[in-house]
Amino acid sequence: MKEMYPKKGRVILHVDMNSFYASVEMAYDPTLKGKPLAIAGNVEERRGIIVTCSYEARKFGVKTTMPLWEAKKLCPQLIVKKPNFDRYRAASIAMFEILRNYTELVEPVSIDEGYLDITGSFELGSPIEIAQSIQKRVLEQLDLPCSIGIAPNKFLAKTASDMKKPMGITILRKRDISKLLWPLSTNEMHGIGKKTAEKLTTIGIHTIGDLAEGNEIQLKSLLGINGIRIKERANGIDNRVVDPESVSEFKSIGNSTTLPRDTSNQQELFRILDSLSETVSVRLKRKNVLATTLGITIRFKDRKTITRSKKLANPINQKEDIGTMAKQIFLNSWNGNPVRLLGITGYDLIEQDHAYKQLDLFSFEKDAKKEPLNKIISSLREKYGENIIENAGTHKVDSADNIGTGTSFNKDFLRSFPKSNKEED
Repeated sequence: MKEMYPKKGRVILHVDMNSFYASVEMAYDPTLKGKPLAIAGNVEERRGIIVTCSYEARKFGVKTTMPLWEAKKLCPQLIVKKPNFDRYRAASIAMFEILRNYTELVEPVSIDEGYLDITGSFELGSPIEIAQSIQKRVLEQLDLPCSIGIAPNKFLAKTASDMKKPMGITILRKRDISKLLWPLSTNEMHGIGKKTAEKLTTIGIHTIGDLAEGNEIQLKSLLGINGIRIKERANGIDNRVVDPESVSEFKSIGNSTTLPRDTSNQQELFRILDSLSETVSVRLKRKNVLATTLGITIRFKDRKTITRSKKLANPINQKEDIGTMAKQIFLNSWNGNPVRLLGITGYDLIEQDHAYKQLDLFSFEKDAKKEPLNKIISSLREKYGENIIENAGTHKVDSADNIGTGTSFNKDFLRSFPKSNKEED
């Protein structure tokens, strides 16, 4: 099969799970299959929002981020479930375990998508055969559908996986982009949002083909270095590697301070932890990363030093979240003796752009409550530009069919998670 692979260059797959949360619920409860299904927060209230929905629901016009009341108006028979994030995490872990049977070069992008570099996997078959095998195993073992893009780089692989859903496999070569991509509007290109597309029209760029031939000086003046980058993408150029440890340059980010005097006053120690949390939060945001593990360091009056850490359910970089978790770890570790030094460190960092928020139901509902405010902010940004309003601390200061038969999940990832008492039809 080696002749099916390029002598120079790479073969990259992008695996994208189809309607992931809804598909997991259908795998858990097959009676939901073929029915319009939505996953939403605050299912008891009209202001809940749609997190994701099945393709059957989409036929009625139901969309992600749509208010629940509007979705039910479009589709009165819509079945609504609260999210079960333990179930989704388990399904994600099972899916990535399957992918790693084909290559060690697997880079998760979010809970439901990832890249594979299969350039060295020719003994397992041709690229299309490997994609078909992955799609078949994920469906048979997990009862979950996925679409797969095959291309020489990440950008084209991601673009290809979006071309045919659900359960599609698409090959996209560089020689195909002039016919398949260039005629499309720029806002249909992966990596370009509505606002950027509008800016491009001001210099006469309306299609991806226009962008591919765009003037680099104009593009850089308009969009900075990103202008050059998206022109390269429009020409099918993307040199990013598939990196299983994509944030390895930032192994940890933290801050510590020696107290002006030894103290065992809990309120004073908490104030110091709050201050450290704010500093760590700013540093994480400057690097555009989130921590998935949080650790604290305590040095006592007698110079004895201990370090304790906790793996987090959800990645964080907000000072309130860091402070709350740091105080919990501190109280579980502190023996009441006077403290000389305190430190907080975020570990196992993940890029914010690629992070997925592994929300539990409580934090999801908190986010849902912010939805009216988010809509106002979105409206203001739409009218006056992306930078009119920013979250505090987010302003950047730095630039910077024989395979693996020994493992079969067979939907075990679903069996451990009972139905929520609050799920409703």
